[in-house]
Amino acid sequence: MEDLLAALRAAAEPTRLRLLALAARGAFCVTELCEILGQSQPRLSRHLKLMTDAGLLERIPEGANVWYALPTGAGGGLARDLAARLPADDPLLAADRREAARVVAERARAASESFRKQGADWDEMRALDLPAQAVESSLLAHLPASGLGRLVDIGTGTGRLLELLAPRVDSGIGIDASKAMLALARARLAREGLSHCSVRQADMYRLPLADASCDLAVMQMVLHYAEDPDGAIAEAVRVLRPGGRLLVIDLLAHKRHEIVQRFAHRWPGFGRDAMERMLAANGMRPSAMLTIKAALPVAIWPSQRTASATTKRVAELAV
Repeated sequence: MEDLLAALRAAAEPTRLRLLALAARGAFCVTELCEILGQSQPRLSRHLKLMTDAGLLERIPEGANVWYALPTGAGGGLARDLAARLPADDPLLAADRREAARVVAERARAASESFRKQGADWDEMRALDLPAQAVESSLLAHLPASGLGRLVDIGTGTGRLLELLAPRVDSGIGIDASKAMLALARARLAREGLSHCSVRQADMYRLPLADASCDLAVMQMVLHYAEDPDGAIAEAVRVLRPGGRLLVIDLLAHKRHEIVQRFAHRWPGFGRDAMERMLAANGMRPSAMLTIKAALPVAIWPSQRTASATTKRVAELAV
């Protein structure tokens, strides 16, 4: 009762309701919120701390920045309900939305320019001339149309998979080590209907998630960059509930060494048997591999966590 009253009191103030409405559109850092609302950082910081302490906002540190978003999962239920009750035609909230759209657009543009200056092929599907649409269609055809629970997209990049699977999940979190990638992902997730998805900067070997806290994990075009693919899979399995699904989408083993060198891949794709052995060794039950034909063939390896699975990382920590 006291926690509920504290959360309701924390929301009962005009600026805090505006912050709640903005957080429903996606994650924003303090400087962006200051720009959108036209208020000083000390004043907004007090509001943000109160709302975070009350569980209405999630505080996400990332390097020199701190991002604020609606909490995902069951803990964010009240915040989402309150945000949904705010009048869409309120002139002040409408003005905030317009300003937020401008800030998000500038954020994405700045990130894109940074990538171009660095010469980075951040959209790897396009850079490798892979049939992205065919891969996405195969992925969607393999998964149920709803009820996928909590999703973790490991190596989320620009957040495309979060956007694609958003209508089918209760909540989604994308993990990536690149700040610039996350800026692009946040711009994508600022669109309507995606507020239940968020992104966070982290290492794929140390996911900021509790054991057995997710229902679906996806690793798309990630493992061929991994120094330790087996370890990355073990960490993905750690955060899956018993019966949870892991989908690995990656290149099939190939002999295009110029591709490996040009794009700094660590591995020239993976053979079917090798991937299935890695999955099984980490407590996953592989099912039939799906293949998408292209100049560089792509495979989808679906698997399900067994009820008795104990990942290598958990076993090592127990010793």
